[in-house]
Order: sequence, then structure tokens, then C-alpha cells
Amino acid sequence: MVLSDRDERVVFISESPGDEALLFGGAIARLRSAGAAVTLFYAPGAEGPHGRHQHTGELEAALRVLDVGEWRVFAEGTAELADALRLARPTAVVIGRVATAVSDEVARAAGEAGVPVFFRRREFEGTAQRLTAIDIHDEMERKLSAIRCYASRWTVDDHTVRLEDGSLLAVTTTETYVRSDPPDAGEVPATPLSRLLAGAAGLVSGAAFGMIGTVAHQTTVALGHATLPVGLVLALAGAAALLVGLRMLLGDRMVVLLAALGLLGTIFVLSLRSPGGSVLVPAGLPGTLWTLVPALIAALAVAWPKVPAARPGPPRGVPTAKA
Repeated sequence: MVLSDRDERVVFISESPGDEALLFGGAIARLRSAGAAVTLFYAPGAEGPHGRHQHTGELEAALRVLDVGEWRVFAEGTAELADALRLARPTAVVIGRVATAVSDEVARAAGEAGVPVFFRRREFEGTAQRLTAIDIHDEMERKLSAIRCYASRWTVDDHTVRLEDGSLLAVTTTETYVRSDPPDAGEVPATPLSRLLAGAAGLVSGAAFGMIGTVAHQTTVALGHATLPVGLVLALAGAAALLVGLRMLLGDRMVVLLAALGLLGTIFVLSLRSPGGSVLVPAGLPGTLWTLVPALIAALAVAWPKVPAARPGPPRGVPTAKA
């Protein structure tokens, strides 16, 4: 939802006429000013189709203010809504006040089509997700005018709306949303079994790298009067490639943690003196580096923030915005 691109086709989904003005009237006005296509879907809800049709005249007046001509009311069920969403071929979907089942179905259909979903949130609503704020200062009067069209639902005094339950709601110059991007092409959702297998593979890989690195880290190559610690460099590079590669490829800290445990555990066990008295990690700078540096790499790989490319699909059960 760029808000400045005439090629955008955005579908806004809410439950009742009036929600489109109150929840995202500013974004709709900005999109229409940029020449983008906007379609409104009214999803099945508790009010029912007959209750929603009571506001049809007010809806038409509000949509004239917002310059929107395409809208549709869905009577029941979510399958019809999802099919209509696919036929609309939007570039973005915005979800306002709807039932959780409707939100889940719409997000799933949008994810299958590779379309990002924006969930309307207010600044004061608790959420652990990052909010994206849209400045609607220039569209404020159009939004307020659209809200005023619904005299049967609420009253407007300056920038304050008295809702049907008597509560007051301030209309601000920003609208905030939470974005949920579709899964990457070919991405397979993680299951407990797949995570378990990936974790086991990470543990075994870490142990293998720890064994090979411990055996090879003391290898040196003489070059003239200099002695190059080729084995140590290659061992550290291999450990870093394993842990960082798993973190970037899978984005799953559990797998990286298990690989690190396999790596560091193997190094620790092999650094102990054997019953015959031999030591694979003798005292000295190479042995110290091989003991400490992989632990530092493992800590950084596990603690590093999630790689942006590994984005989740639309979440199920996301709480919906309240009018």
C-alpha cells in the first residue's frame, strides 16, 4: 500500500458501513487522490445483512466524499468473500473490524495470491508488532466529512466522534496499520516434525564441524620464515559458515542453538586429555582461539535479529481493530 501509485488496487474489508470512513477514511482518500483503485468489501458479521443495508444511503453519501464507486456487501459465509477477493486481483488488502474467522480466511486467500495484508490498529491498542503510521493530515477534512455522513451511527464534534455506545473517539491525523507479508515463493510452513528433524541435523552438523575443526586447527603451512595457521583459519571459517548460514537460511534460533551445542560440546570433549595422555587441543594461542572464537560466533548467530527475508505469512487469529 504505497498510497502514491495509480497502479495500486486496494481492497478494504470491514463489517459495517461507516467503518470504512472511521477506520481508514484517510488512507482511502490518499489512494484516490493518487488515482489508485479502491474497492470496499463488507464482510459477514454480527449485525447481519439487513442491519447493514439500513445504512446504504449514508454509505453512498460517504463514498461520494471519498470518491469510491466500487463496494459490495456479503451476506454470510467467508468462501464467497475470499473468491471475490481473488477475482479483484488487489495489490494490497486492508482489514478493519471483522470477525476473527473472516480475518483468517481473508489473510489466507491474500497469502495464496502473494498479496500483503494490512491490519488496522490504533496507537493505544496493545500489540507486539511494529505499527506503520500513515500521515492523513491533508485528507483530514475529507475523512471527517465522510464520518459525518453516518448520522444514524454517531455524532461528530470537531475531531471527536461519539460512538453508538456513548464512548468518545478522537480522530487523529495518522492512521496506523500492522503489515503482514505473504510467504516467500516456495516456502514450506514449519511443522513440529520438520523443526525436530532440522534441529537433529543441526546438532549432528555442529558435532561434525567440531570434530573436523579440532583435528585440523593445529595444521600450519610454512611460507619462507613465516608459519601460517591455515588449519585454524579454515576451522573458524567453517564454524562461522555453518552457524551464520543456518541462521540466514532457516531463521530458526533453535536449529542454530542445537548446531552450536554440537559444535562447542564436541570441542570441549575433544579438548580433554585422553586415557592415553594425548591432547587434541594443546595449550597455546591456536587452542585458545579454537575454544573461544566458536563460542563467540555461536552467541552472535543465536542472538542476531531475524533476517528480514524470512518473513512469515499472514497470522491466524490476529485481533481486529475496534471502532
